[in-house]
Amino acid sequence: MSQAETMKLSIIDTTAVLEPIKDPVPELTPDPAQLPIGKHLAGYLQHLAVERGMAKNTVSAYRRDLYRYAAFLGAQSVHEPAQVNLGNLTAFAQAVRDGADGGAPLSARSAARTIVAVRGLHKFWELEGIAPTNPAVDLHPPSPGRRLPKAISVADVSAILDSVSTETSAGLRDKAILEFLYSTGARISEAVGLDVDDLHLERPASGPAVVRLFGKGSKERIVPLGSYAINALNAYLVRGRPELVAKGKGTAALFLNQRGGRLSRQSAWSVLTKAAERAGIEQDVSPHTLRHSFATHLLEGGADVRVVQELLGHASVTTTQVYTLVTADTLREIYAAAHPRAHH
Repeated sequence: MSQAETMKLSIIDTTAVLEPIKDPVPELTPDPAQLPIGKHLAGYLQHLAVERGMAKNTVSAYRRDLYRYAAFLGAQSVHEPAQVNLGNLTAFAQAVRDGADGGAPLSARSAARTIVAVRGLHKFWELEGIAPTNPAVDLHPPSPGRRLPKAISVADVSAILDSVSTETSAGLRDKAILEFLYSTGARISEAVGLDVDDLHLERPASGPAVVRLFGKGSKERIVPLGSYAINALNAYLVRGRPELVAKGKGTAALFLNQRGGRLSRQSAWSVLTKAAERAGIEQDVSPHTLRHSFATHLLEGGADVRVVQELLGHASVTTTQVYTLVTADTLREIYAAAHPRAHH
């Protein structure tokens, strides 16, 4: 592939957020990977993982969407990329919305993500010469709308963090990871993927303690740590982690499980949900809730949106600006409740 073609292919749709998803995966028979059209997917998925450097979870989301697409085309007796036309594409776009292909009906947001994956596939096929044209040029994903992040109050966050007992090594770890998530706004995958050497807790003269995080596509960013997180991490490293690491074979991982190995995403999620239950928080709380709360509370405190963008590791400030809508709603509510002439 020429440099110009590579540059062209690097331009992707930004109409949907391609993050790990929880949509139900339909039982597909036969296996889409074994269909003639499905066998043309491997090269594109490898391109996403190797040349584009997409995160493993994002590539998995693409694979899920494209296997559903391959199964749909197989049912339409379309067996080669060159056979696909705009009619097939629009029929698939409708099928993922209403479940006519036998899969779970998708929301506008999830359907948009699927169509973005399909558009990228056809662009790749055209540039690689697998298909003579790109029939998906005029296929546009449905507007997913703006879904406001679900943040919780500062008081609720404090209640969650204060609910953790630090009498055991596991408790010290739990306290450290929860303080860390709220202090940095890190994704749960970024937190559990940390090694001890990624932390720099000795405060340099020029600024606060920092952590090195690796986001989507292994993109690196440096995020400062607050004093509560520093104290919790130091307590865990001194009194908690040595006991846990002694149970395993030795690992560089920061957050460890009871067997001395790296803590999994599922276990870290469980740490938070149990803490939220102890704190009496009624709404659903996930690691992403702490990330949303981190961003919302920073903006409410006067932080610049571009600073929050850098801290969150967003590629575009447009993604971060959704949090300003939450803040504006909060300001309106406070104004309406407090200003003497807000109402007749």
